[in-house]
Amino acid sequence: MPPSQYDSTTQYIAVLKEPLWKMARLKRWFGNVSFHLGGVAWLVRDLVRASREKWETSEILRQMDALGVQSISITNLTALFTGMVLALQTASALSQFGGKLFVGRVVVLSITRELGPSLTALMVAARVGAGITAELGTMAVTEQVDALRALGASPARKLVLPRVLAVTLMLPVLTLLADFIGMVGGLFIAVVDLRIGASFYLSTVSQSVHVNDILHGLFKTPFFGFEIGIIGCYNGLNATGGADGVGRATTVAVVIAAIVVLMSDFFLTKLFLLLPLGLK
Repeated sequence: MPPSQYDSTTQYIAVLKEPLWKMARLKRWFGNVSFHLGGVAWLVRDLVRASREKWETSEILRQMDALGVQSISITNLTALFTGMVLALQTASALSQFGGKLFVGRVVVLSITRELGPSLTALMVAARVGAGITAELGTMAVTEQVDALRALGASPARKLVLPRVLAVTLMLPVLTLLADFIGMVGGLFIAVVDLRIGASFYLSTVSQSVHVNDILHGLFKTPFFGFEIGIIGCYNGLNATGGADGVGRATTVAVVIAAIVVLMSDFFLTKLFLLLPLGLK
């Protein structure tokens, strides 16, 4: 006998009255999160063990080119338009108080301390994180990873270490370039649209930006690179279910990497402001 509408409503109310920690969906969610966190921890352990062996320098350089150098165009394009939009918005806000001439100061500080590192990491997470997951996921579902293990080779040493190391080393370089390109974008809008002299813009920039401002953003980027690399490798190696499974793993990797980058950005910024590193 099928349940009546009254029975369904009673069951729904009973679920709502149930304590939150007892709800099956929430417990299942916590179980999945714990399972994946444990898997990432095991992969990091394997990565540390693999780093003690001889590194494959040629493979690391190849990955630095594929994951880092070939990402320059997309990160620089993002930084260019970010600097241009930031200059327009800043000038619009400051003009109400007669401070439009200080647009260069706001642009350079915003780019170097926050927008350059975070936006570069997000773009790298979208391109590189997806690429790593799709490549390793395809190898996993076609049993190439199992073949490596059968031959006695370590996937962590052969596949994970070169990719994670390449992203970790290249992200600070990409961010430094993005900082410069973002400032150039602000200069372009200041000269062409706001009619501010280039010499005055550059003088306000040179007076405002200090080495600590650049280091404040750069110090966060190796952490971002490691997170993007390890999340991409973990999701790729654990992809199942053929082409559909690789697609799902790629989507999950990009979303998780972006969330983790933004969360760690907050905590790293807070940490750097608290520690006596002279980065305030």
